[in-house]
Amino acid sequence: MHDLAAISSWIEFAVRWVHVIVGIAWIGSSFYFIALDLGLHRDRNLASGADGEEWQVHGGGFYHIQKYLIAPDNMPDGLVWFKWESYSTWLSGFALLILVYYLGAEFYLIDPAVMDLTTFQAVLISVGSLAFGWVAYDQICKSKFGDDNTRLMLLLYVILVGMAYFYTSVFSGRAALLHLGAFTATIMSANVFFIIMPNQRIVVADLQAGRTPDAKYGKIAKQRSTHNNYLTLPVIFMMLSNHYPLAFASEMNWLIASLVFLMGVTIRHYFNTVHMRKGNPIWTWLVTALLFVAVMWLSTAPMFRAAEPTEAQGAAVRFAQADGFDKVHDIVRGRCSMCHAAEPAWEGMHWPPKGVRLETEHQIAMAAREIYLQAGLTHAMPPANLSYMQDGERAQIVAWYLAATK
Repeated sequence: MHDLAAISSWIEFAVRWVHVIVGIAWIGSSFYFIALDLGLHRDRNLASGADGEEWQVHGGGFYHIQKYLIAPDNMPDGLVWFKWESYSTWLSGFALLILVYYLGAEFYLIDPAVMDLTTFQAVLISVGSLAFGWVAYDQICKSKFGDDNTRLMLLLYVILVGMAYFYTSVFSGRAALLHLGAFTATIMSANVFFIIMPNQRIVVADLQAGRTPDAKYGKIAKQRSTHNNYLTLPVIFMMLSNHYPLAFASEMNWLIASLVFLMGVTIRHYFNTVHMRKGNPIWTWLVTALLFVAVMWLSTAPMFRAAEPTEAQGAAVRFAQADGFDKVHDIVRGRCSMCHAAEPAWEGMHWPPKGVRLETEHQIAMAAREIYLQAGLTHAMPPANLSYMQDGERAQIVAWYLAATK
């Protein structure tokens, strides 16, 4: 059993590593081509008939790049297609969704305090919502409403806010933000698979047949590529959020996610404006910082409300000597130590999560900050509250931590 668990863990690690590698490749190429397109010099009458050109230097060499609005007169040999980065990112991400959240639904996907679902119901909602996201988005883009890109982006934001609220109403906080990222990433990858690549194939087929390609295909592909450009950074945040309970396990996690999408827009607006040589809008960084401060406040507001009577501040003292430690020790031993032990008692678990052991007074005192953040200030632990930690017990953890740090 230990060997099987180790193999499963390494498989998950390998898939996660692949996901990161191909994700970097996809994001890197996407950001590069958006920057290249925005930075092209289009005020030059090029003999080649190209729409614009750019000279770049990298790695000790100079590159002369030209972009054709529709296509060159003749089909070039050795044409490079950028597609597998996107496909591999989505496939590896969905594989991780299965390995972590579907097979570990009891721990990570379902929270009975949010909605008491069976594993089948939760997985069905997960898969169905991803499919719904793409179908709804694609139909809106193809409608008359989608002719105005600004209007379209505003509606897309409203949909994302609605999905954030929906996910936090049916899944655990951790799974909710991860699914919001997967929902968005599915739209992005589907844009490549169903729209961008087919349109490019039509253009290539027209060239090979001696026909003049219709410029509308390039216009549609560029619209979808622009959407992907603005959605990338929020997706990265959502995928990293499962490491930070202050993001996913706070009361206002859906609103935090909504503000993250705005931060993605402000950051990309800065870089896109600079690439277009239309100024240096540093105000976007101030807006981004203010949005992030708002996110921090939303995640920590319960802490400030709890600390008001004592104004707990100042130098840290030894947590094991703080008032209330005996009660917290009993709480942690009763609610957490069945998993966080040298030999976990939970069926199917063969080592403590992340190597954290909470069996002795010293171990509990050393993990005070993590206990406070994940089991006191937020409800990240126990996962899905499987050991039924009570609100009063969480309040005792908060009181102990604040007493030790005043």
